[in-house]
Amino acid sequence: MISTQNWADARRAWDYHQMGHSPRPCSVAIGLGSHDLGVADRAVDLYKRGMAPLLLFTGATSPTTRERMPRGEAVHYRERAVELGVPSSDVLVEPRARNTGENIRFSRELLEEAGVEVSSVLLISKPYEERRAYATARKLWPGVEVVSASSPMTLDEYVNSIGDARLVIDMLVGALQRLMIYPEQGFMISQPLPADVIEAYERLCQAGFTSRLLTTDMPSA
Repeated sequence: MISTQNWADARRAWDYHQMGHSPRPCSVAIGLGSHDLGVADRAVDLYKRGMAPLLLFTGATSPTTRERMPRGEAVHYRERAVELGVPSSDVLVEPRARNTGENIRFSRELLEEAGVEVSSVLLISKPYEERRAYATARKLWPGVEVVSASSPMTLDEYVNSIGDARLVIDMLVGALQRLMIYPEQGFMISQPLPADVIEAYERLCQAGFTSRLLTTDMPSA
């Protein structure tokens, strides 16, 4: 049973994870691979609105995507974009990254190799990964303006799309933990953590929403 307090805390975490940026034209749009094809859909929408002249999708596979995306997350994203009308010449694929840090590093390397000058990046992720992606990019790609974006949806809409409320809350909690511990490990810049967000995190952990928490001393970014 998910209590009223659990839902209130989850909504506070959900709101915090989103940066609230307004999309604006950037040098390139980078879609971070995951199980969610909505990232590719959002990237295409922003491309068609003139927010970026080039799309880059990054991501290999993970235990949660291996069966659904056997050719790799970035490849499936690219196929989706082309299916939705984006010219294949306007889509780059980075197929090796297995975490957010690699998403950023490998995308940067690919764009440099392709001779693409980048002053700003439209960074597209799942809604609850906006802040983590932003903080990681700011650490690993200094000097480049980062604009965060995701599919515009409420927590309830996202839960309905996934079909597993407990899993979604677990993911919100796991993403919060990373924002707390990764800056000390050099994976991302620090983000302000309001007291009510920390309190929500602690209550959700106490309530058992812990399946996505890291237990190792040396997590992967």
